[in-house]
Amino acid sequence: MRYIALILAPAIVLSALAVAGAAETAALSPTKIAVFPFEMEDFSAAAGYIPPDEIDREQLRLSTEEARRLIAESGRYQLVDVGAVNAEAAKAGKLRDCDGCEARIAAGLGADQSMIGIVTRVSRTEYAVTYKIRDIRSGAIVDTEQTDLRMGANVAWSRGARWLIQNRLLERVK
Repeated sequence: MRYIALILAPAIVLSALAVAGAAETAALSPTKIAVFPFEMEDFSAAAGYIPPDEIDREQLRLSTEEARRLIAESGRYQLVDVGAVNAEAAKAGKLRDCDGCEARIAAGLGADQSMIGIVTRVSRTEYAVTYKIRDIRSGAIVDTEQTDLRMGANVAWSRGARWLIQNRLLERVK
């Protein structure tokens, strides 16, 4: 009996260490996230008369790039390439209106989470920048944050995205 205990004790200790090491590695591995291009929704009085222009599109692109850069540099996330997505809602810039379809798209890309960014134009000088992150397995929103920009211009959108990522998303994850 003593002989069996001498053999089993090290095996049990080694098994426990292996399980603990695997759990620690899983906790340290970055979350795969699909960060889709920022979209604009325009509720301003001029929305029916002045469509989004090249300046708006460029500022959305810069906001997306800034969010992706900060997320990737954090080391807590691994960006999943969304460049080849062919879904109609993604092509039309309407992921915000598709009832969570971005999570299904991200799942097809091998991501753990999806993120959409939305710039809401209230007026030509008032904006809100929002991000929404969904878990791809459940489709549930796991994080959403917003910041308002008053008396600003569309060149401030990327600053709003940066502030949200740095002061909300990455501060919370630490």
